Amino acid sequence: MAKAGKPVQGATIIDVAAKAGVSAMTVSRVINGRSGVSAATREAVEQAIAELSYVPNVAARSLVTSAELRIGVVYSNPSAAFMSELLTGVFEEASTWGARLVLLKGEGGRPPAEAELARFAASGLSGILLAPPLGEAPVVLRTLKNAGVPIAAIGAYHVPGATCVRIDDRRAAYEMTRHLLDLGHRRLGFVVGNPDQAASAERRAGVEDAMRDFPDAGVQLVQGDFSYASGLAAGEQLLDGPAPPTAVFASNDDMAAAIVSVAHRRQLDVPSQLTVVGFDDTTAAVTLWPPLTTIHQPVRRLAAEALALVADEARGASAKTRTRRDRVLEHEIVKRSSTAAPPKGR
Repeated sequence: MAKAGKPVQGATIIDVAAKAGVSAMTVSRVINGRSGVSAATREAVEQAIAELSYVPNVAARSLVTSAELRIGVVYSNPSAAFMSELLTGVFEEASTWGARLVLLKGEGGRPPAEAELARFAASGLSGILLAPPLGEAPVVLRTLKNAGVPIAAIGAYHVPGATCVRIDDRRAAYEMTRHLLDLGHRRLGFVVGNPDQAASAERRAGVEDAMRDFPDAGVQLVQGDFSYASGLAAGEQLLDGPAPPTAVFASNDDMAAAIVSVAHRRQLDVPSQLTVVGFDDTTAAVTLWPPLTTIHQPVRRLAAEALALVADEARGASAKTRTRRDRVLEHEIVKRSSTAAPPKGR
């Protein structure tokens, strides 16, 4: 380990993460002696700890990370597969911090009632995580504004008073659309996500960015809301047209799975007659035939990083020193069996 350098006043786990070039979640794993960290990464974290003279205050941390560290999670998402991944990440990271989780659920993608939110905010929480789409819901943000605790919004953009943890949705959608265009598709369908989420607009913008590179191609946009049911309706609308697309890109895996179902019902083979791709890389992408080509969004890591940020702020940052610390994690295209070149003559 490197020799300790000059102490950094008020250095936090986030400072260590930035210096080591890793996530706060990884630093937390090193500090707590957990597995799943390579030797090289562990060495880089230990070196950053030494150079910053960061010494976790075990006594202070035990007070905050035991019964007193209560992290609230507000969620209401129509995709069961997405929420399963997100909550798994939250639970795993909570165990690292010894945090107690308190859950508040809305129904059908809608926020919980305002009175419930107010009681939740006043229940002595150390921090709050907002799962999409609630990180951008006005009633949620208005009610929690005066809670006086750190807040992290997962998958959200530019939320006042909260840290946002997300991927680059626009770039991801651009790359997937280019993949379809490079396969030779020129008639595309795109199922837009929940209109109340900034990520939906970013994904649409990414598709449109890619289409500008191919003036001979066109895309038909259909509105969805990230639910399987909206994907069924979108699939019917796209495939009923006089010149249906040869490839459909849905803004999440649930809607993409619904498109595949519509295609099968119409006796269209996927992918030889219709290519279908999704977004998220949840279990929904691999529990149907054919398994979906999709964009891997590290949902578990997003959730874990959000909890680590909130827990670290709760441990050592006062409301006066609290600052936005947005995080953008990496994505990748996962190629499976739902994509092919368009049929000849189309």
